[in-house]
Amino acid sequence: MTHTVRFACYMLLAVVLVLLDQWTKALADSQLQYGNPVEILPVFNLMLQYNQGAAFSFLSDAGGWQRWFFTAISTVVSVALVVWVYKLKPQEKMLAVALTFILGGAIGNLWDRVMLGHVVDFISVHWQDSYFPAFNIADSAITIGAILMILDMIVHPEHHKGNKD
Repeated sequence: MTHTVRFACYMLLAVVLVLLDQWTKALADSQLQYGNPVEILPVFNLMLQYNQGAAFSFLSDAGGWQRWFFTAISTVVSVALVVWVYKLKPQEKMLAVALTFILGGAIGNLWDRVMLGHVVDFISVHWQDSYFPAFNIADSAITIGAILMILDMIVHPEHHKGNKD
């Protein structure tokens, strides 16, 4: 497989993740009432929430400036991820998939932030009265990507060593 085809496959995966994220957010926005939990399992609810901050609602009440701050950060990170994936060697498949998942998640939440002014969250996991912050498919993709990066560091440590010419 040529470098261009391989890179295109990774970018296609990122697009699929963004589309899945946006589709599920649109579905949640149209079918759920804001703040009203719908129990799926005793530990799992669907509950529509809007997050103007970062992960775990960090800076969500900061007055509005955070929208453009996180938009700028997400844009820079997304461009850096595309360049990083492009520069990877053919044998760095797990790292490429990891970075692609992070890219798809970053773009999914970036889209919300630019188009809506907030990120749509709707997945709520809890144990009794202890709730994990609500999240979405983009957040899940970022988490999966981070886990894959850690696994790649364990399984393929040679991919993460600096050049020692």
